[in-house]
Amino acid sequence: MNVHGKALLVAVMLFVSQSNFCQTLFTYGSHAVSKHEFELAFDKNNIGGQRDENAYRNYLELYIRYKLKVQAAYDIKLDTLAIQKEELQNFRNQVAESYLTDEEVMQALVNEAFLRSQKDIHLEHIFIKFNSPDDTLDAYKKVLQAYKQLQEGKSFASVATAFSEDPSVNSNKGDIGYITVFTLPYTLENLAYSLKPGSFSKPLKGKSGYHIFRNVEERKAVGFMTVAQILLSLPYGAGATQKSQQERHADSIYAAAATGASFEELASKYSNDNLSFRSGGVLPEFGVGRYAPAFEKAAFALTTDGQVSKPVETEYGYHIIKRISSNPVPGAKTPEYMAALSQKVNNDLRAQTASASMTKKILQRIQYKKPTINEKRLWAYADSVLKEKTLPTFPDLKNSTVLFSFAKRKYTLKEWANYLEAIRNVPALVTGKSKAELLQQFVDASAVEYYREHLEDYNKAFAAQLEDFKNGNLLFECMQRYVWAKAGNDTAGLKKFYEKNENKYWWQPGVNAVLFSSDDQKSITELYKKTEAEKENWRTLIIPYENSVQADSGRYEYDQLPMDGVNNLDEGFVTAPVKSDRDNMYFFIYIVKKYNEKTHRNFEEARGFVLNDYQNYLEEEWINNLKKKYPVTVNSTVLESLWK
Repeated sequence: MNVHGKALLVAVMLFVSQSNFCQTLFTYGSHAVSKHEFELAFDKNNIGGQRDENAYRNYLELYIRYKLKVQAAYDIKLDTLAIQKEELQNFRNQVAESYLTDEEVMQALVNEAFLRSQKDIHLEHIFIKFNSPDDTLDAYKKVLQAYKQLQEGKSFASVATAFSEDPSVNSNKGDIGYITVFTLPYTLENLAYSLKPGSFSKPLKGKSGYHIFRNVEERKAVGFMTVAQILLSLPYGAGATQKSQQERHADSIYAAAATGASFEELASKYSNDNLSFRSGGVLPEFGVGRYAPAFEKAAFALTTDGQVSKPVETEYGYHIIKRISSNPVPGAKTPEYMAALSQKVNNDLRAQTASASMTKKILQRIQYKKPTINEKRLWAYADSVLKEKTLPTFPDLKNSTVLFSFAKRKYTLKEWANYLEAIRNVPALVTGKSKAELLQQFVDASAVEYYREHLEDYNKAFAAQLEDFKNGNLLFECMQRYVWAKAGNDTAGLKKFYEKNENKYWWQPGVNAVLFSSDDQKSITELYKKTEAEKENWRTLIIPYENSVQADSGRYEYDQLPMDGVNNLDEGFVTAPVKSDRDNMYFFIYIVKKYNEKTHRNFEEARGFVLNDYQNYLEEEWINNLKKKYPVTVNSTVLESLWK
């Protein structure tokens, strides 16, 4: 093939490629969606990995509904709401850092760490794990259910108890205590610090699951503490007798320490902490979020060095704590403290956002240009600024003189002077650097800032991520207005929907029963024996055990109970305690009444099911109206090309 033939072939191939890229898959009203856009969305959300006709057709309907809902949000200008703009800007600020790699970003991260170090945040947490980063659908559905319940006003503790898969939720009901900067992975830290007191976050996808945080309250940072401890440990599942013995032992050791006995000798003799007992019980310096909340609360409550706390109980046992020293967080950006923060940032994963090579790429992308300037005069001018001398007067150097420019921005001598004034007392940024290096440092910092502000123009992935977040937020808000809140507030509509579909809501055969559960085998066994003897008085019998045993009374269908064979037991029967393989809890059941036939659920009994069905009904009604407003037309030929 000759040169002309090859050129023609390339031209034809480019034409075919561009034609495929621009093919319209479907339209809704005056809006068009290309095959390329749809394929990108399909590939990103195709969790099952199937690429056959059914997979494409099913996702097409989902994507059409998604586009219609988002368009509905734009129609009523939800994107102009202050909260939408604020959340989008917060997300933009957070995500943009992952696309930038230079020293200015590092400095920004240090400044951010300083601001965050000034306060501690008391957090509640819901965690829903997924099987793998590529298999998240079930976890996503579950976290949305939890999020909807929070939106409906249910307490965070109750939703966390019902949904969270954090192993500690059984004991803390989602309350993880105080955190501060560097306590959490950076993405979760960003989420925590984006919340106002009393507010909860939308679900955030992490490496191993979805997270929802609630900012319970904030306080001025308590800093760091060095303490010594005497630990009298308790084995897992320790009973009341063993706890009582250890508690008395702890009280006697505390009494000795409080009356002058050597804490170091007591720790060496009695402490069960294998890591610290040889050093008099002294622990490494720590801040909030390192140890159990009860331990930290007691430690930071000690106000003077040498003060000893009364015994504190945690899941590990009883602790007696002696304050050695405290190290408060500096309230000003002292060189020493900022240097320490910088080192932590460098050792943290967030430092991966910094890269000198990226700065060079940025300068090329943003069309950096530098006009010819008399450098000797420029360096003299800069030297006067740095040494706080009277500025020299040069005919070719004015405040408005352009030192360099990017595609849509010019930077003047005045701006560089302002920069030099800001850094002249920061040795790390000035010492040992020539004026040319200081100017290049300003150029690099300005380039990164400019690039960040115009990142959508240069990075399609960032622009798409920002658009996805924006549309996702609008989708949440739209669903809240047109479906979730509407259904939740429309009691009359709910009742009417129930009456129209009454035959759909049934109780299957089951029982009225009391389900007793606990992680304390001794308590559950004691209560079982008493309940078996006086089952009618179970409400009175459980009072002494209310801190260790939970009793849930209500009507259950047989498949809702954690035990098989209940249908073969008689009314009044109390089952023997058993241990659940699912959550390692002990439980027993008191069968009050049996229902051998299915019966209708009244409105209140069916309310949860009705609400869910009514929301689905409202959503379908809304989608149908949107399809009338924006008629959908699918190009069958383009659609079939997806799998052919």
